Amino acid sequence: MWNVKLKDGREATVRFLTLEDKEKLGEMFASMSDEALKWGMPPYTREVIERWMSNLPNLIPLVAEHSNRIVGYASIFKYTHPRRKGIGDIGMYIHQYFQNVGLGTAILNHLLEIAKRQGMHRISCM
Repeated sequence: MWNVKLKDGREATVRFLTLEDKEKLGEMFASMSDEALKWGMPPYTREVIERWMSNLPNLIPLVAEHSNRIVGYASIFKYTHPRRKGIGDIGMYIHQYFQNVGLGTAILNHLLEIAKRQGMHRISCM
């Protein structure tokens, strides 16, 4: 778990996603604007989130919390085929009220450091 001081003075906590986060993650996506989701692949339904949760062994998933609410999610999907060992895809979502204050940069830095420690050597965008 990492505490992050944002450019606007707020603080957030970055930590690993857990199975208990399913509802909070759904709440974050439900409250995000169309603009904040425009580069993603909606809809982010309960089924989509449950599919992510069922694949945790193949993910490096992080969330950012502020005031007991998830306000950011980022993960690296680790390819399982032996020929693609050490390669993954990254995806990130930051709630519109937390964009442009350094939260995405903080999550990305932690995510890439974890990936490096796990022996990953090539990360691309989903």
